[in-house]
Amino acid sequence: MSENEPAVVVKDLYKTFKLPHEQHSGLKQHVVNIFSGNKGYEIQKVLSDVSFEIKKGEFFGIVGRNGSGKSTLLKLLAGIYVPDKGLVQVNGSLTPFIELGVGFNPELTGRENVFMNGALLGFSRKEMEDMYDDIVQFSEIEKFMDQKLKNYSSGMQVRLAFSIAIRARSDILLIDEVLAVGDAAFQQKCYRYFDELKKANRTIILVSHDMSAIKQFCDRAILISNGKVILDGKPGDVAVEYERLNYDKEVNTEDSSVGKVDKRVTLSTLNPKGKNVDTFEYNTGITLKVEWTDEYKVGAVGFLIYKNQELIFATNSFSYGEFLDKREACLNLKLDLGNGRYNVRVGLFGQEGRHDFLGMFDDKTIVIYNQPQKDKQGNEYEGVLLLDNEWIS
Repeated sequence: MSENEPAVVVKDLYKTFKLPHEQHSGLKQHVVNIFSGNKGYEIQKVLSDVSFEIKKGEFFGIVGRNGSGKSTLLKLLAGIYVPDKGLVQVNGSLTPFIELGVGFNPELTGRENVFMNGALLGFSRKEMEDMYDDIVQFSEIEKFMDQKLKNYSSGMQVRLAFSIAIRARSDILLIDEVLAVGDAAFQQKCYRYFDELKKANRTIILVSHDMSAIKQFCDRAILISNGKVILDGKPGDVAVEYERLNYDKEVNTEDSSVGKVDKRVTLSTLNPKGKNVDTFEYNTGITLKVEWTDEYKVGAVGFLIYKNQELIFATNSFSYGEFLDKREACLNLKLDLGNGRYNVRVGLFGQEGRHDFLGMFDDKTIVIYNQPQKDKQGNEYEGVLLLDNEWIS
């Protein structure tokens, strides 16, 4: 591979699959289908007009929701699938970490599988003997190497397969979401290995649902949705758009009606433009609005925000005044809560005060995304909210 040519070129890529309808084994039905024009299948468009380039030495991210066409793209890059139309050009050798352990034999021991997989990667027996101890140490399953692979857990198999695969002497590494079954400690070890790859200027294609990994390692990323590349740019920008799409889909497809259902009481969550939405960017404004019919004589209103059934925030209007002559109440908040799903509930009180509780009405799920990962001093933080902090020596 020359210094100037890209590592990977994808241009005007299309891929479809045939989805068979109900199977009919009879000759009569087959003849009927031919003369009626019924093909017995439908065409599923998976990828449409996909184009991008990956530079030599670039750490490139690919993200997308399940069903977006991401896995099909990976198999096209790996040469497993052939495109219907378009170009996939890989300049150099490529090792895919898509389905680790595919070449494993469950009836062989871990030790035997190491040497067999090494041979598949092109290593000699002597080379595998030299690197065997490092492979076993990295996988952290020394005690099980003489057991048959069929007795391994799925996590142990992935750890062993990954420990072998990273020895590949390839120009390009294609790494799928293969570490999801590994424990946190092993994942951190793999991420340290990613750091070494980046320092060595290897060309890496990383596919992940972990936006922190995409932002930490990638130089550039693309977002795929419905078989098309909808964003190609900085990992942070791609992560924000992915989270927005992902959370918005979660909220709109889930039934969030946990509280008391009463059509006479309506809860709305409004963005700064006054639109009733479910998804909010971190640190933006939200207006909680409740409306009720004449049947309720409301004296005060309370709003509550929960996360995983834990109360995060609650307030009421008792100190503000009564709403007896109104049919709605609004509360403005600033959403400096962390990424995730929250439930908003509203409680109504009658004219007799705190003891005149009319009920808890409605329960709406909202999602907050794009929480920064560093405070103003540049220190990393996690959690539901950012607390003022100062390091002292």
